[in-house]
Amino acid sequence: MAVDAVDSASRTHDPVVTTPYGAVRGRYEDGIAVFRGIPYAAPPFGARRFRPPVPPEPWDGVRDAGEFGPTPPKPPYSEAFARLLADPVVPGDDCLNLNVWTPEPGPGARLPVMVWIHGGALTRGSSAVPVYDGQAFARDGVVLVSINYRLGVEGYGLFPDAPPNAGLRDQLAALEWVRESIARFGGDPDRVTVFGESAGAISIGALLASPRAQGLFRRAVLQSGPPEASERDKVRRMVRRMATRLKVPATARAFAAVDRALLLRTQADVARLGSPVLGGPAFGIVVDGDLVPRHPMEALLAGGAPDVELLLGWTSEEYRLWLAPGGLLERVDRLGPVALAGAMARCRCGHEVPRGYRAIHPGAGTADLVGQMVTDHLLRVPLHRLADARPPRTPAYVYEFAWPSHVPGLGACHALELGFVFDTVEVPQAAQLAGPGAPQELADAMHSAWVRFAVEGDPGWQAWDASHPVRIFGAGAPHTVLGPRDRELALWDAESGRPGAPLSSPESTPSPRPRRPRRVMAVRPSSRPPRPPRAGGGRSLP
Repeated sequence: MAVDAVDSASRTHDPVVTTPYGAVRGRYEDGIAVFRGIPYAAPPFGARRFRPPVPPEPWDGVRDAGEFGPTPPKPPYSEAFARLLADPVVPGDDCLNLNVWTPEPGPGARLPVMVWIHGGALTRGSSAVPVYDGQAFARDGVVLVSINYRLGVEGYGLFPDAPPNAGLRDQLAALEWVRESIARFGGDPDRVTVFGESAGAISIGALLASPRAQGLFRRAVLQSGPPEASERDKVRRMVRRMATRLKVPATARAFAAVDRALLLRTQADVARLGSPVLGGPAFGIVVDGDLVPRHPMEALLAGGAPDVELLLGWTSEEYRLWLAPGGLLERVDRLGPVALAGAMARCRCGHEVPRGYRAIHPGAGTADLVGQMVTDHLLRVPLHRLADARPPRTPAYVYEFAWPSHVPGLGACHALELGFVFDTVEVPQAAQLAGPGAPQELADAMHSAWVRFAVEGDPGWQAWDASHPVRIFGAGAPHTVLGPRDRELALWDAESGRPGAPLSSPESTPSPRPRRPRRVMAVRPSSRPPRPPRAGGGRSLP
């Protein structure tokens, strides 16, 4: 699938492309034209602080695009997480920028385009993370774009005197730039696939449901992140707690006057006790009546984005990234019943759910039971419901990444699949999470599936249907399993019928999953737990 883009003579000169705001000069790296740090919006500071993005000022001459542009303001990871996750910082105010890798920088190529939206809990991360290098995608005939967007309180603070969701508005502006400009880099604006992980996938869920984003992309990949919206009061509490510590009003005007470094330290202090598994304060996308007119999951279950093809999935042990560093796995195991009670409160479920998980996973420790319960409730159940709701003409494809990290304790944790998707497992920063000796053949298989989905709309396995096919990327060759999580999901189906029980996460209440015959056992109405399943879960296909 590789593209021999330009002749060797033309590669002796740096590639130059003219954007709507001025010309940019990139670099040829191993035959691929790379442009870094291209502004798609003006610096979001000064009078533009906490405001929606506006176009960049045009420039004269040719702007150098050989290095990554500034990264948005963000606090550093804690020491435990910094050992696992790379998060480089590039100083400067012009942080609303993007990067392009293309095998053929010219308007005649019309190649498929993939736009990467990074994760990091909407507070960390950037397009400069080495694991996100787009070389392999361009090598295989895809124009790869990666973007920066505002993070934390700068991007997702909720104020009475500023529009919400500034970071999501940045992403929309970047996609509009792609629509207008990518043909000049060899891309086809009518064949755009957005893909993202964690907060990036959650962002894509909101964009899928947003009327303002319609027509900007044709396909979408949601890795370990469901469509969701945070409660406005929860985000307001984050801002108010910061305001209390800073001794300023909880307004955008007051926060804009605070020293930027102090603002980041205060944000980190307020958010320290939160985690995706344990809950706590956090920034998030909110329903704003404009860009996000209603809850994204409600909109999609009601038929939103009917023409966008989807690839959805998760890792087998998402929770281990949040619980393994710092010894939380051991602490949760020691807490035993107290931890299970906390998980029930987090998921707002009754006793039947943990009893069912104990029966399905009789050898699991408390931390693993809690982790899988919360992961299913917050992630897998919503993604299953989203796949169920897709119309037949635009199928969904579902995967699970099951290869365990060589770093002790991490297992098949959150974000581990990224080096495999980008085919960058040999990058040192990928080895921080995967450990040494990650299997290149698995990276070849997973990366090729993502490329095939962007090119053809079909990653190479059975589309989602009533049998619930899930492609497993783990030890050995990738294979398809039917309903590997159906026993656990049956518990949540039964729980959703309990009076007063929520239908999804504490932050959201999407509409119920469309009912249809299930081939899995139902939870018994008594307190007796279901019978344990046979080893291995669902039925495997060769």
